[in-house]
Amino acid sequence: MNSMSSTLHIDSIGQGQEIVILHGWGMNSSVFTPLHSSLSEYRVHYVDLPGFGFSEAIEGDLDTWVDAIIAKLPNKAIWVGWSLGGLVATRAALRYPTQVTGLVTIASSPCFMAHEDQSWPGIPPQVLAQFSVQLQDNIGKTIERFLAIQAMGSSTAKEDIRQLKNLVLARPLPKDSALRQGLEMLEKVDLRSQLTQIEQPWLRIWGRLDGLVPRRVPPLMPINSELYQDLVLQKASHAPFFSHKDEFLAGFTSWLNNISG
Repeated sequence: MNSMSSTLHIDSIGQGQEIVILHGWGMNSSVFTPLHSSLSEYRVHYVDLPGFGFSEAIEGDLDTWVDAIIAKLPNKAIWVGWSLGGLVATRAALRYPTQVTGLVTIASSPCFMAHEDQSWPGIPPQVLAQFSVQLQDNIGKTIERFLAIQAMGSSTAKEDIRQLKNLVLARPLPKDSALRQGLEMLEKVDLRSQLTQIEQPWLRIWGRLDGLVPRRVPPLMPINSELYQDLVLQKASHAPFFSHKDEFLAGFTSWLNNISG
């Protein structure tokens, strides 16, 4: 399929500073519904990644996705990405530095896969391999299992999973091909060597109890006191914007005001 002719579903809500927000693997942009009213003084573009939610699948790799999304969005915006969406947003910031004016990554690693030989913490290879196998059996179940991992550790885990599931399942299940593409990105993409090239203000939000992006990752990230900022939510897991919405919004909006102020 030609990437440019494909249909990407984007809900654009609110007025003000342009913000693009990208969801994680197996999800769609409906997971951000609880943020809509709090972010209404910004113009937020909630994107269904290719093959997820209402968006058509696009063949190709991470860069293909980035190009397809950038083509459909305002040419100056702050890009926010959760989990897998953080890889997409980071790559967009690197490839389109004049269009991506700020970067926010939420519970997202530049390299999701653990590399024992390099002492890099992450998801054990066998876990991702297991998801690939399970996808063949039952997409719905696999996504439910993945949702459960996301919320683990949070004191509101049960309720979080129930709400996330209701939101995600209100849209079509992801395309099989898109789930495989996403898994391959989580498995193979490694942006670590490129991070110091990021010249935009960059806010990195972490959940200290995250089971997918271990707490040993933040201290290994590049430091640039003028541009890069870290916010660790002590009681949050992999979905801090969901489980600890108020704390997340306070940190996010104060950063937004600082960089636009």
